[in-house]
Amino acid sequence: MRVISFNCEGISCAKEKGLFKWIMQQDPDIVCLQDIQEDDEIMSSDTYQIEGYLCYSFSGYNRPLSGGVCIYTRQPPKAIITGLGYPESDDTGRYIQADFDKISISNIYIPEGKDDDSQHFKYKFLDGYSQNLSRQRRKRREFIMTGTWNIAHRKIDVFNWRESEKKSGFKEAERNWMEGLLNDMNFFDAYREVDQEPNQFTWWQDEYMRQNNIGMRLDYHIITAGMRQRVLNGGIYKGQMFSSHAPVIIDYDWELNI
Repeated sequence: MRVISFNCEGISCAKEKGLFKWIMQQDPDIVCLQDIQEDDEIMSSDTYQIEGYLCYSFSGYNRPLSGGVCIYTRQPPKAIITGLGYPESDDTGRYIQADFDKISISNIYIPEGKDDDSQHFKYKFLDGYSQNLSRQRRKRREFIMTGTWNIAHRKIDVFNWRESEKKSGFKEAERNWMEGLLNDMNFFDAYREVDQEPNQFTWWQDEYMRQNNIGMRLDYHIITAGMRQRVLNGGIYKGQMFSSHAPVIIDYDWELNI
């Protein structure tokens, strides 16, 4: 099973840059897109359908000019869950989950912290999501949690970590939250199961930084322990620039069933 996660920063713009054509070339089973910036009604139109895939989206209840998530899947899911049940998640469409037999694949878009107010909003989101994850751990099924987490976990996940410690995405509180997720809660970073090299980034602020690989790894597949040995390979696609993020591709030893 191939799963792709990507922050497209507007699905319309990314499509114009060739995203859909590239997706078809990759032959994925699941595609999770963040920050689609479109309403659910528009996402259900022919404009954003991909041949051979079903599309499910969640734009939120009070959608601004950004936000929204969607999942494209070849296999019809048993259920689709939208939202996490609290405003920081649901107003701006930041979570969608597809349930299949014995496995759930979720797509999350954790907020950025551009200033003090948005950083506070981000922390409130993380507090709410932690409660969801605690309940999730008790379920007898596997999870692949894809998305834009907007946190660089370790020093190897950010360029010049000393200068980044005061920036959103690498603040101590954020890294501690991610450390708790990947240690105390016994989840795993799928990409790091197959690649431990530093400077494997998924986001760059501008084209100059992209060309010089001055970036951060903000996009992840987070998995349950039972999926750890099922990670076959992973990669970050940098061949084309569809947005300031790069797609994360992970192949799993798993066959989707409904």
